[in-house]
Amino acid sequence: MIIYNKLWDTLKEKKISQYKLINTYGISTGQLDRLRKNESVSTNTLDMLCDILDCSLYDIAEYKKTTAENELEQS
Repeated sequence: MIIYNKLWDTLKEKKISQYKLINTYGISTGQLDRLRKNESVSTNTLDMLCDILDCSLYDIAEYKKTTAENELEQS
């Protein structure tokens, strides 16, 4: 599962608000909602965020194994 917890820390670090992402950079509220819920977003959105924040993908997202994946490994 891809989670976006690091995004919120990077936004604070770079002093960019969600309001600014929406109104200055054109990130939709729907995209931000999906990011908050760790739902699927396009690679284009991730690319835009990396460009806006001048950071790497690692600074906004990370992979965490889900329980089902952990159970498969243990089988």
